[in-house]
Amino acid sequence: MFVVATAGHVDHGKSTLVQRLTGMWPDRLAEEQRRGLTIDLGFAWTELRGERIAFVDVPGHERFVANMLAGVGPVPAVLFVVAADEGWMPQSAEHLAALNALGVRHGLVMITKTDLADPAPAAEQARQAFAGTTLAAAPVVTSLDELRSGLVALVDALPPPDLGADVRLWIDRAFTVRGAGTVVTGTLAAGAIRLGDVLSHGGEQVSVRNLQSLGEAREEVEAVARVAVNLRGVDRHRIGRGDTLLTPGRWLTTEEVDVGLRATGKLHRELVLHVGSAAVPVRVRALGTRAARLRLATGLPLRVGDVGLLRDPGEHRIAAGIEVLDVRPPALGRRGAARARAGELASGRVRPPPFVKAAEARAMGLRETGVRVGDWLVDERTWAETRRNALVRFEAWSAEHPVAAGMPLEALRHELGLPAIELVPDLLAGTGLEIADGLLRRPGASLPPDVDRALRQVERQLDEEPFHAPEADELARLGLGTRELAAAVRSGRLTRIADGVVLGPDALDQAVEVLSALPRPFTVSEARRALGTTRRVAVPLLERLDSQRVTVRHPDGTRRFAGPVERG
Repeated sequence: MFVVATAGHVDHGKSTLVQRLTGMWPDRLAEEQRRGLTIDLGFAWTELRGERIAFVDVPGHERFVANMLAGVGPVPAVLFVVAADEGWMPQSAEHLAALNALGVRHGLVMITKTDLADPAPAAEQARQAFAGTTLAAAPVVTSLDELRSGLVALVDALPPPDLGADVRLWIDRAFTVRGAGTVVTGTLAAGAIRLGDVLSHGGEQVSVRNLQSLGEAREEVEAVARVAVNLRGVDRHRIGRGDTLLTPGRWLTTEEVDVGLRATGKLHRELVLHVGSAAVPVRVRALGTRAARLRLATGLPLRVGDVGLLRDPGEHRIAAGIEVLDVRPPALGRRGAARARAGELASGRVRPPPFVKAAEARAMGLRETGVRVGDWLVDERTWAETRRNALVRFEAWSAEHPVAAGMPLEALRHELGLPAIELVPDLLAGTGLEIADGLLRRPGASLPPDVDRALRQVERQLDEEPFHAPEADELARLGLGTRELAAAVRSGRLTRIADGVVLGPDALDQAVEVLSALPRPFTVSEARRALGTTRRVAVPLLERLDSQRVTVRHPDGTRRFAGPVERG
């Protein structure tokens, strides 16, 4: 199926032309039929040479331009109507300006009412008006036979839709059907909708109860198509034109976007953004002459590459066409930030964030480029620079903390400006550094020379008296504080028995060997005398053996052996 929107000045015969092509009168409102004036969107369809073509008939009166834009916005092709007896008119010009601003490139011009006037002048006016616009190549026809052939050629030239795309159905109608509930309609530009699908509306889930296209019940509708969706889970009064049905979890709603401008007129501070079927008031901040930042009164699910237009309803004019360049633009608070941003946007492209989750990149409309790191996409150059910087930061931190167990990963993440700590292990892979217990360190790192000298002195003392732990004042004199002792324990040079109490690396094995010669059970005093030490050492040493289930303490304070020693 293909979908084509009409366009043109009021009373130039758009609805009549659709009726002659399809046999269906598109005006559906009683007031439209009474007044003979299209007010809102109308719909009809036909089949031409095996191709099913649906028409979105739009109003031509200047009072209903917003309705016209809601119909044209999601549609890829246009049938532009100019009456031979009146020729080019003001709403002809505004409709063309809108189509040009939207970047519509596929179209056909039909000269109507040729029984009332020579079509040649109107056709020439149309060609001149279309020259220099995105529709400059649109053929001009003057008869129904030419029109039918032209429509077939038009739809044959349309690019194929992306059937695997995430669904974003811009709603142009919402109503209630007795016994069925809420029904919405729209032009499905990409993807597919199936019976039973769960979609998102306003952050809440709704399900597809029934599905129709061109008046026929369907189990699945693929783009491009007109579709009517009967929804379960939403009240009619909570959904309407300009809303969307979305694939859940695949879209970001944004209230601020940076856009490129084309076909630019005068930009006032307050305008209306038309995109899809939505019309949202925006505050405009120009960024140079080719870009702007828009602050939306209502958030919309937009992606990079989306097109729309800015309209000044008070002056009845199209102010500019827009293309979305960034849906998560940076703050402009720093001096010179706006000027720098304008320069970046002037190129028509914005460099993607250096670190972004793949799912978020897709939701933003960004291409999947760079290095894939888990759930993240990382700019390749940034990744390499960050790796080099990480090594520099680690070496600097290690020099400032020579006896620390290692650099905390969170500290490194913060210094590098990484968005998540799970990126750090991949960043450091292949660097020779190791990560353990949330710390980064170099395997086999040696102790500083002054610490090594002090430990050698302690080791000599313990060789002579293995259970005579150095006193706190002696350790302080040697410059062995808490951090230095912890580093010595990590390196296997000492064994920590208790706070401030350290022995040699084999102290536990040696203690078991000595204590095994005692009668069983044995007391603390007997153990102290056998080890040749004080209660300051004997008590925590025995408690360490208890904790490792080498010894078992009885209620009366005596102990017996329970099994072999565990090193630690």
